[in-house]
Amino acid sequence: MSGPAHIDPRLLRAFVAVAEDLHFTRAAARLYVAQQVLSRDVRRLERELGRELFVRTTRQVTLTSDGERLLPHARRVLSAQDDLLAAFAAGQARPLLVDLNSPGLGTGRRVLHRARELAPGCELMARYESGLTSAAVELLAGRLDVSFGRFAGLDQALRSGLEQQPVRYEPMAVILPEGHPLAALPEVPVAALAREAVYAGSGNPGTGEWTDLARHLFEGHGIRLADPLPLAIGDEEFERLMAKSRHPVLAVVDFPDMPRAVRRPLVDPVPVSPVSLVWRKGLVHPGLDALRRAAAEIARSEEWLRWPDDGWLPASDHRVMSGRA
Repeated sequence: MSGPAHIDPRLLRAFVAVAEDLHFTRAAARLYVAQQVLSRDVRRLERELGRELFVRTTRQVTLTSDGERLLPHARRVLSAQDDLLAAFAAGQARPLLVDLNSPGLGTGRRVLHRARELAPGCELMARYESGLTSAAVELLAGRLDVSFGRFAGLDQALRSGLEQQPVRYEPMAVILPEGHPLAALPEVPVAALAREAVYAGSGNPGTGEWTDLARHLFEGHGIRLADPLPLAIGDEEFERLMAKSRHPVLAVVDFPDMPRAVRRPLVDPVPVSPVSLVWRKGLVHPGLDALRRAAAEIARSEEWLRWPDDGWLPASDHRVMSGRA
C-alpha cells in the first residue's frame, strides 16, 4: 500500500513536540494550542500514515518503533521548512496590522504591548475596526493581519479562511447611567436587568458577533436589546449617544470609564466574552509569532483562560475555545 501523497507540516510539528516531551499537555503548551487540538493532529497523522506512533497509557506516553523511525525524518522536514520561512522572513519588513477593536479595550492592547517587547525589530501597527465581524472581512482581503474577538460569532464562510488562538474568558459588565437604580450595587445580577432595554451594538454591522452573544445572554431573562443607534465613530460620539439614550450598555470588565456612568460586573451567572487572537490562514510573519507567544504568556500568568465560578457561555463558544469546532 502506498503512503500518503502529502503530509501537512503542522501534523509533523505536533508529532515532534509530543515525541520530545512525551507529554501531551507540555507539548500543547509549547505549541500554544489546546491539548485537544494537539491530540487530534497526532491522531490524524497516524491515520494518514496507517501507523501507530505512540503508546498511550494513563501514566506515560512512549514512542512505538514506527514513531522512532519517523522522528528523524520529521525533524529534517521541519528544519527545512524553518530555513525556508526564515529566508523569506528576513526580508519581510512590512508592518503587521493588528486590529484592537476599539481604543481603550485592555485585552488586545496588552497582548500587543507585550508582543512589541518580544519582537522589537517588528513593526506592529494598531488598527481599530470596532468588531470582529468587520475585521474578519478585512483579514481575508489582506487589509488587516490580526484581530481579537469572539470567533464562534462569525459566519462559517468567514471562519473557514481564518485561524484562531483562545486568549481570554473576559467577564462581562454593564455600564449604567449615574442615578440608575442598579448603579448603587457593587455587582449586578443578570436577572436584575429584566425589563430593561440594554444596548449591545444592535444595528452596527461591524459588531454582529457581540450582538449575537448578548441575544443569547438576554434570552430567558426578560432583557430586551435596545434599538439601533446611529453608528458612533470615536469615544466622544459614543459617550454622547449613550448619555442621550440613557440605556444600560453591555460591556466587559476592562471597558474604559465613561463620564456620568458607572461600570458594574455582571453576576448570577458570570457571563464571559470569549476572546481569541484571529489571523488569516497561511499568514507567516515574525510579528504574528510574537503576538501568539505574548497571548499565551499573559493568559498563563494571569489565568485568563480559567473558567470562572458560575460562568456562562453558549455551547458553540465552548467548542471553539476548546478546539472542538
